[in-house]
Parts: sequence; C-alpha cells; structure tokens
Amino acid sequence: MKEYEFLKVEREDKVTIITVNRPEVYNALHSPAHFEFAEVFDNFRDDPDQWIAILTGAGDKAFSAGNDLKFQAGGGTRDKPASGFGGITTRFDLDKPLIAAVNGFAMGGGFELALACDLIIAAENAIFALPEPRVGLTAGAGGVHRLPRMIPSKQALGMILTGRRVSAEEGLSMGFVNEVVPQGEALAGAKRWAAQIMECSPMSIRASKQSVYRGLDEDSLEAAIATVYPARKALDESADFIEGPKAFAEKRPPKWSGS
Repeated sequence: MKEYEFLKVEREDKVTIITVNRPEVYNALHSPAHFEFAEVFDNFRDDPDQWIAILTGAGDKAFSAGNDLKFQAGGGTRDKPASGFGGITTRFDLDKPLIAAVNGFAMGGGFELALACDLIIAAENAIFALPEPRVGLTAGAGGVHRLPRMIPSKQALGMILTGRRVSAEEGLSMGFVNEVVPQGEALAGAKRWAAQIMECSPMSIRASKQSVYRGLDEDSLEAAIATVYPARKALDESADFIEGPKAFAEKRPPKWSGS
C-alpha cells in the first residue's frame, strides 16, 4: 500500500482506517494534506473490497485542530481539491459509510471533517467547536450548513455564533455524537460500530445512506418516498438482494458479496 506524508492508511479486512498524521500541529491540515486525503478517499470509493472507512487523528490530543493557519500565514497555498477540506467536505458521491473516531480537539475544519462523516464516536476528552468567527472567518467547509441539519437550529447557532467549545457528553446530548467512550478508545469504539455495519449487506447500507441524504434534499417526504435512487436500484438487482432472504429462510448467516 502506498505511503503518505501526512496520513497513515491501514486496512483491516473490509475497513479502511485513515489517520491524520500531523500530531506536532494537533493534526491541523494544509493544502498538501488535502490532496493526499482526496487520493485516499478516491481509492476507498473505487475499491470494491473496502466497505467502510474510519477517520481518526494521531495521538490523544487532537482529532484535528482544523486549518493550519501558520502554514497559510507563512505563504503556503490555500488550494484544495474539488472534494474539499480533507477530501470529504464537498464529496457527495460516496455512499460507503464513514465513521469519525474523535480523540481530543475537533476544532473548526477538524469538526467539519467529523460532521462530514456519517457517525461520530467520541472519546471522553473530545472537544468540538467552530471557532472561526473568533479569528474573523466562517466555518466555510460545511460546518454552518451541516450542523443545523443535524441538531436543532438554536443549539447549532449557539455553537456557531459564539465559537464555544462543547464536550463529548454535551455533543451526545445535542445529537451530533453517536457514542462517548473512555479516553483512548475512540478507534476501538469506531471499529465496533463498523463490525455491526458489516453484519448488514453493503449494498443495503449504500442504498440506505444514499436514500437518507438525497431524500433530505427533496421538497417533500412524499417525493423522497416516491423516488428510487440509483443505489436502491443497484441493490434490487444485486446478489445480496437474493442472499439476504435466502439466508434468513435457511436460518444461517448471510454471505454478502457486495454486488
């Protein structure tokens, strides 16, 4: 497997684990890292043998502190790939599940990376914030749009307009964190969730994820229910569509092919 300068990529069976590997700057991201991310997520998307990705940060201090402002202040480029911050914040063609394993700070763009994932598993020491207004910026990598779509608008605006820090437990109560685990166990918790997902048909999972996100963009619930999205059509024509009911009837675990 290709080695990267700013990321570490590992595969455990059908799970790709992507680690932001810049602990010396609290895993902040700069332009070169964004392009590495884009390549890694492109490869994950296109690999039929990889069904789920977990995103985490090296060390126990930070998932990601967001944008590397010192890199920019020193004259570094601000270029990003079309898929956005970390290669995922404007990536809308990925139907495979993404799980964020958050350890320590998830600030600004780091929080936006987590919000771009489908699930967030947070260690007890995780801290979330969108502090951009405190430095004259906005959370332009999706934070101001994703957060209000995930939790009540007053709760989202309470974070966005103050830049205040939110603990893992508060994030759980607000609704953007799926589970809080002991410090140092975020990755283990994410793997546990991945194992549960892999008990299901990957074709069903992709159809479900695509239907959720695209359905939310429809004008009405009626329109969403009436629409058969491409991943649902692929599921209906797949071997998994036959295998699931067959395994149930034969009282055995299904053998998913992902096709």
